[in-house]
Amino acid sequence: MQVIRILVVGCGNMGASHAKAYHNLDGFEIVGLVARGESKRKLNKELDADYPLFESYEQALEQTKPDAVCIATYPDTHKDYAIKAFQSGAHVFIEKPLAEDVISAQEVVDVAKRYGKKLVVGYILRYHPSWVKFIEVAQTMGKPLVMRMNLNQQSHGYMWDVHRNLMSSLSPIVDCGVHYIDVMCQMVGAKPVRVSAIGARLTDDIPNWNYNYGQLQLHFEDGSVGWYEAGWGPMISQNAFFVKDVFGPKGAVSIVANKASNEGKSDSVAAHTQTESLRVHYGELDGHNEFVRADEWINLSDEPDHQELCNREQLFFQKAICENLDLSVSMEEAINSLRIALACDEAVRTKQTVEL
Repeated sequence: MQVIRILVVGCGNMGASHAKAYHNLDGFEIVGLVARGESKRKLNKELDADYPLFESYEQALEQTKPDAVCIATYPDTHKDYAIKAFQSGAHVFIEKPLAEDVISAQEVVDVAKRYGKKLVVGYILRYHPSWVKFIEVAQTMGKPLVMRMNLNQQSHGYMWDVHRNLMSSLSPIVDCGVHYIDVMCQMVGAKPVRVSAIGARLTDDIPNWNYNYGQLQLHFEDGSVGWYEAGWGPMISQNAFFVKDVFGPKGAVSIVANKASNEGKSDSVAAHTQTESLRVHYGELDGHNEFVRADEWINLSDEPDHQELCNREQLFFQKAICENLDLSVSMEEAINSLRIALACDEAVRTKQTVEL
């Protein structure tokens, strides 16, 4: 088996999860952990390992000469770190969003192509069998579709530190919105044409230009519509923080996650990848306006937790490198979802509908 020597940059939540995947999966060898502060030492201890530690990304690249780099830092570093990795001869796995703006994201993709290197963006829901099934069933409900989703997190403690740091460079509807915009685009399969959005700044703990609650509305060429909301902070309500619901002319499909919806779970990113079961509703009526079919429950036996999803992401990254997969479509889709999310951000700030 080809062993991929990988450098992990960023040792926080997602970086630690990806490092655990590389540590435990065959075919990867961690050559270094890069982070400012103590997170890299804490991660080494969690892994019961003695991987080389670096403060400087550039120094780590030069000394370790990795085959691949995992970038799990804040988005304002993504473009620079990815391009330097490609120039050093490494493939890149990068957490979403791909970059801070569309021009930078396109530049990252262009450089990956120029150097003939693989670029995988961390859209974790693409590796979740229940989410794949959710999209598949939604596509059978006719057109237009109505899609309703959210990711509200009553964050406190360490997670409030993480969210405040993220909001120094982007809003919640950009950081998390790219996931759900990507899901909506897969469900509809039609061109998105315009966006509108609202936002509210509920704390002075973030930059004056930013907001910690937002909701976007996405309009598609075929008449389909979708909304997504995201809020971060200690003031966020626990009520209805988990909504994953789609309906069309033929019926509806919803993710029902009772465990994820329990009180006190909204600050957990892992809770938002849980599905537990899908509820499929069929809208067909008989002559007495009664439903022809009862609701169907789909319980998939393959229900990975957050770490297992990260493992699957990295197995795909490994496959892309070892089998020389063509990633052109997925890279363009990553740019497209970012473009839409940033247009929603513009709609919040300008209070205007934005044509795509």
